[in-house]
Amino acid sequence: MTSYSCCLILLLFTWNTAAYGPNQRAQKKGDIILGGLFPIHFGVAAKDQDLKSRPESVECIRYNFRGFRWLQAMIFAIEEINSSPTLLPNMTLGYRIFDTCNTVSKALEATLSFVAQNKIDSLNLDEFCNCSEHIPSTIAVVGATGSGISTAVANLLGLFYIPQVSYASSSRLLSNKNQFKSFLRTIPNDEHQATAMADIIEYFRWNWVGTIAADDDYGRPGIEKFREEAEERDICIDFSELISQYSDEEEIQQVVEVIQNSTARVIVVFSSGPDLEPLIKEIVRRNITGKIWLASEAWASSSLIAMPEFFRVIGSTIGFALKAGQIPGFREFLQKVHPKKSTNNGFAKEFWEETFNCYLPDGSKNSPASTSFHKGHEEGLGAGNGTSAFRPPCTGDENITSVETPYMDYTHLRISYNVYLAVYSIAHALQDIYTCTPGKGLFTNGSCADIKKVEAWQVLKHLRHLNFTNNMGEQVDFDEFGDLVGNYSIINWHLSPEDGSVVFEEVGHYNVYAKKGERLFINENKILWGGFSKEVPFSNCSRDCLPGTRKGIIEGEPTCCFECVDCPDGEYSDETDASACDKCPEDYWSNENHTSCIPKQIEFLAWTEPFGIALTLFAVLGIFLTSFVLGVFTKFRNTPIVKATNRELSYLLLFSLLCCFSSSLFFIGEPQNWTCRLRQPAFGISFVLCISCILVKTNRVLLVFEAKIPTSLHRKWWGLNLQFLLVFLCTFVQIVICVIWLYTAPPSSYRNHELEDEIIFITCHEGSLMALGFLIGYTCLLAAICFFFAFKSRKLPENFNEAKFITFSMLIFFIVWISFIPAYASTYGKFVSAVEVIAILAASFGLLACIFFNKVYIILFKPSRNTIEEVRCSTAAHAFKVAARATLRRSNVSRKRSNSLGGSTGSTPSSSISSKSNHEDPFPLPASAERQRQQQRGCKQKVSFGSGTVTLSLSFEEPQKNAMANRNAKRRNSLEAQNSDDSLMRHRALLPLQ
Repeated sequence: MTSYSCCLILLLFTWNTAAYGPNQRAQKKGDIILGGLFPIHFGVAAKDQDLKSRPESVECIRYNFRGFRWLQAMIFAIEEINSSPTLLPNMTLGYRIFDTCNTVSKALEATLSFVAQNKIDSLNLDEFCNCSEHIPSTIAVVGATGSGISTAVANLLGLFYIPQVSYASSSRLLSNKNQFKSFLRTIPNDEHQATAMADIIEYFRWNWVGTIAADDDYGRPGIEKFREEAEERDICIDFSELISQYSDEEEIQQVVEVIQNSTARVIVVFSSGPDLEPLIKEIVRRNITGKIWLASEAWASSSLIAMPEFFRVIGSTIGFALKAGQIPGFREFLQKVHPKKSTNNGFAKEFWEETFNCYLPDGSKNSPASTSFHKGHEEGLGAGNGTSAFRPPCTGDENITSVETPYMDYTHLRISYNVYLAVYSIAHALQDIYTCTPGKGLFTNGSCADIKKVEAWQVLKHLRHLNFTNNMGEQVDFDEFGDLVGNYSIINWHLSPEDGSVVFEEVGHYNVYAKKGERLFINENKILWGGFSKEVPFSNCSRDCLPGTRKGIIEGEPTCCFECVDCPDGEYSDETDASACDKCPEDYWSNENHTSCIPKQIEFLAWTEPFGIALTLFAVLGIFLTSFVLGVFTKFRNTPIVKATNRELSYLLLFSLLCCFSSSLFFIGEPQNWTCRLRQPAFGISFVLCISCILVKTNRVLLVFEAKIPTSLHRKWWGLNLQFLLVFLCTFVQIVICVIWLYTAPPSSYRNHELEDEIIFITCHEGSLMALGFLIGYTCLLAAICFFFAFKSRKLPENFNEAKFITFSMLIFFIVWISFIPAYASTYGKFVSAVEVIAILAASFGLLACIFFNKVYIILFKPSRNTIEEVRCSTAAHAFKVAARATLRRSNVSRKRSNSLGGSTGSTPSSSISSKSNHEDPFPLPASAERQRQQQRGCKQKVSFGSGTVTLSLSFEEPQKNAMANRNAKRRNSLEAQNSDDSLMRHRALLPLQ
């Protein structure tokens, strides 16, 4: 059974070796063998396997010069390590390198070779089999290139814990250690690259892009991560397509149609060069220009795509490239390649033939290499210049530096350096095993592995804990996911002015280690769009919304497709493409264009505005007129008119009017807390003081004239002190209201933002409208009482009471303040203060004019009426009017009684009062007699009633005879009053009081 197993395994190994003949591998013996997987060809020839005969291995086509350079980097690193006296001394590294042909099937075919050899060693068949050509197990594999290929290889190698260190597979799926246990890589995963792509789009303010991804484990995860990043940045994707190098023509046409019809100018591509090549060819054929291509690192510097004939279509490419490294001596090593010298490299022969478009004499003209070249040339990808299927023989003396191929492009060693770093990573892991001290090892009880019998899983363990410094002085250590964090260079495709080739100009970098927002750097001055333009192309679904507008959503469209909506009043946007308008601060308002906020207009009843000036002038005018009247009354204080109006109360009344006019000024100007708290109490107290004076003054005269017998008690009761006391008490009530108001809810200055959006009204917040109502209500109550007494005393002598004028002034007062209430409630802002000022001034002017202007007129312009005779005449006339009314009433009563008894009309008592009573209408005195009476020194009054007329006559002597005249008048009046009623007696007795 054991012999049978041995034969079976040897048969498998023999078949594998037959599939990979001497010219299809690079192999060198050593103490420790490293495996390598490189894409020496871009693909395999399509072949219909009808299974009518034994299936043959597919043929690889389209030579990849860069893939051969990467292979050379591995060989160079191994030879450099073997010659190093410090790294793995006395140990020799060998290698077995295979061509994956950029396909999964070929990569797995090569991987089976590694696994089969390891299984042979694990069976320990040396005692049963004579294996003189035995090759040690492959303890690690460098490769593969594409993420899809590495995924398949990693699944197989992971079963046997053979470490795989990839130099170009960046798919983030490979970071899953649960699935890919033995996979590591020296290239950053695509998460950072996808984030960097989104950052570039955001940097150039693009938001409308299309995406294309290879339909494999590289393209799909990469573009998925980009979508996530784009969504976070509000970048919209117009279309998303999958491609493959094996897609049929119809599928390619459909993708091209989508690209051609799309309004997105930026296209993000996660793909390898071979997968993208068919699509680019069709785009070139249709001449679809004006697109910006954002390239992932897998094709950003691909020789398949970066061709001069494609430049007019993809000249605006911005791509990512791995950080370039330095490999000292590598350039010379590349130049030393030769089929005869590179005996261990079975790929050197085909490389030589492809480079110089010839064939080596020991090979057939119709060799696979020749055939592969011919097919590659028909696709425009070959290195030769011939057009026939046969090549001239190679001399072997060709100069490798005389031909420009991607193989000799060593200016930016990116993938090549990753290969170099991968080999050194494995070597340093072996070095750690070689130098391990028992008791400090990574295995059970600190044990160490035997370097001479090292197994793959032991190398994997040391690779996971690897930490060394590379030749560039950088620390190399794999993270928990087997990744190395690295940075990216950002390149832009330019057309070389020298030879017309495509060159990759570095225009920026992406630092993964930097803080978010500081990772991307781009030098825009170096970028050429389309090979010549400096203007950044536009790739947005909608035009930018200018400052002062915001983006408005269009229903049914992506968020990047929007309409520009003007910011509403009070909001602004100072940037383009604002998602929302910002509210202005409370004291600010948006300008006309809504691009910024400006301070709101401050409004109050200012001193400097026309309305404020007019009100101030009227207030000053009122103060001046009141002061003038006060001056007149002071100067003529001993005249009868002034005395008859109770001059002390008149002074106080004029002072209160001064306060009323002055209080209106507190309502003008910017409201402050102190002015707000002062103006309403000042207005209320001033008016109550004014109304109280009028009330006491009017009520005193009325009571005196209506008193039956004026006694000393009346004189005392209506003395000056009591009058002032009553004024004080009335005013004190208002003061109490104001104090309670100011204590419980004091008014304050208030900035009102609600009335008009762009205006701040500085007003006074009254604190309590109820208190204001009490203040005005109490004032109106006193005014109503005053109106009542004024109306009642309207028939008293004019010299003692201005009843008509007071009544009229009270009417004005009521009209003003009744009108004030709705006006106050319906106005706002500064007009509230203006309404109250107008009310104060109107009421004050009404009181001043109605009460004092008539007297001032008499004092200044009618001095003849400002005499004691005029005053006494007026008083006596009132007394006789009252007496006459009483006499006539008594006469009418007697006549009615006589008529009822059948008697004749009784005669009235004789006196100096002449009464003519009858039922006819009274007839007046002639006008000439009336004028004559007015010219006399005395006075003569005619009193008319509804049933008769009474004429009285009084005369007064000169001032020097006043005493005698007074005594005579008293005697005469006492005799005349004997037949009058008590009312006449009262008024005659009051004469001396005046």
